[in-house]
Amino acid sequence: MSMDASWKPLFRVGAMANVAVLVLVPIQIVLYVLWPPPSTVLDWFTLFQAHGLIGLMGMDVLLIVGNVLMALIYLALYAALRGASPSLMTLAVALEFVAIATYFGSNTAFEMLSLSKQYAAAATEVQRGAILAAGHAMVTSWKQGSAFNVSYVLGAIATLLTSAAMLRSQEFGRVTAYVGLVFGVLSLVPASAGKPGIIFSLISLVPMWIWLVLIAQRLFQLGRGAALRGRAEVK
Repeated sequence: MSMDASWKPLFRVGAMANVAVLVLVPIQIVLYVLWPPPSTVLDWFTLFQAHGLIGLMGMDVLLIVGNVLMALIYLALYAALRGASPSLMTLAVALEFVAIATYFGSNTAFEMLSLSKQYAAAATEVQRGAILAAGHAMVTSWKQGSAFNVSYVLGAIATLLTSAAMLRSQEFGRVTAYVGLVFGVLSLVPASAGKPGIIFSLISLVPMWIWLVLIAQRLFQLGRGAALRGRAEVK
């Protein structure tokens, strides 16, 4: 199947976005190991006051960057897979964009940075108590609120739909599709779901990494002008 050359820049952008996400993942892991998230709101305020950038990263500000990159990746995937399964890819992109927008609403890193400054400047115990209460609400909303959970699950469904579209096309191969399905299934359990959620989220990093590497390889090929391979046997 021929591919309009005008899509090649998008494929290259999508491939580079994949690489950037792959770089961000180990950085986040290292930061988590070196600076584990504080257990109390007051500890968060102390961290933000001492090391604002580390505090922001501890509250997953890098995931905001990662979500922007995922938008670029999904646009490139839509361009590559729309011929084989336009319905699945339209749904996948739509759900992924809703997931991204919802995550933006759930992340309260900058609000916590602002509250930490207000807490440091507070003159009375009443003011500090009110700010601590606001901080508690921010932390709860960040990883346990509806917005975070909805974003997590919608992103998993988008992954499953994209992988299903890959099975209907020869473009990325069945290995890439099956790895994506495993990643999507593991991602259906939000990281906020207690110990099981943490375990599933950690395990899902392995298929996620493999999936993005395989996608990046193919998008780089398409960006160089490699022809689409056509539709698969499964319709």
